[in-house]
Amino acid sequence: MILRKLKKKALRIIDEDFKIIDFSFALPYTYVVIEGKKGKSLGVAMTLPEEIQMYSSEIENISVEDFIEKADSLNVIERTLALATINAVSQYYIDLSEAENKDATELLDGSIKKVAVIGNMPPIVRALKDKWFRLYVFERNPKLWDRDTLSDSLEYWLLPEMDAVIVSGTALVNATLDMILERSKKAKLIVLTGPTAQILPEFLEGSGVTHLASMKVLNIENALFKLKLGSFRGFEKETRKYIIEVPQNG
Repeated sequence: MILRKLKKKALRIIDEDFKIIDFSFALPYTYVVIEGKKGKSLGVAMTLPEEIQMYSSEIENISVEDFIEKADSLNVIERTLALATINAVSQYYIDLSEAENKDATELLDGSIKKVAVIGNMPPIVRALKDKWFRLYVFERNPKLWDRDTLSDSLEYWLLPEMDAVIVSGTALVNATLDMILERSKKAKLIVLTGPTAQILPEFLEGSGVTHLASMKVLNIENALFKLKLGSFRGFEKETRKYIIEVPQNG
């Protein structure tokens, strides 16, 4: 299971005593800020209100390790906080010297015919609609459906036909990424995208994910202020987009 692998790899990479200096399970993003010898790092994970029921967290100690230990929890609050923490650790260590500053849609070329977008992400869908692809958009949350959106229940059926798959990082939060990768064996390109995809590329080595398309927070204080105001676009203005390849040797 990918979440268990992420947990083990994140705990293994930590080589100093990080301190959590701020965190919140919040809308639109859950966030965790850590501080180490090199300074601060902010990680986020999209909060999925439709997944929340009568949960209460059983996390007792506020530490990086205790948060990460909950990455494979069945409790969505604990899992979301864990992923935000893994992202904070990842962003602390990530090397973006070879990363490209472009959008996920720019990776697709003329050899791609059928494209799945998992999670109705309007900017990506708009960018792909007027091109030559046959586009399939899947979404779990009915509030985000439109007349061109397919239920995520059809992913199991249709993903084996896809040449490329662009997956929202929220597939980590709702624990569907394993199934998506298993059903997308034909795809030449599998891109995990969005703020929730801030993880280190080596954490997904050999998984089938080919690229991460996410964002690096440039101004942590400004980004935090906007996150606390619940500002989606405001937070993203404090970041830089990047695309980085995932090693395929695992």
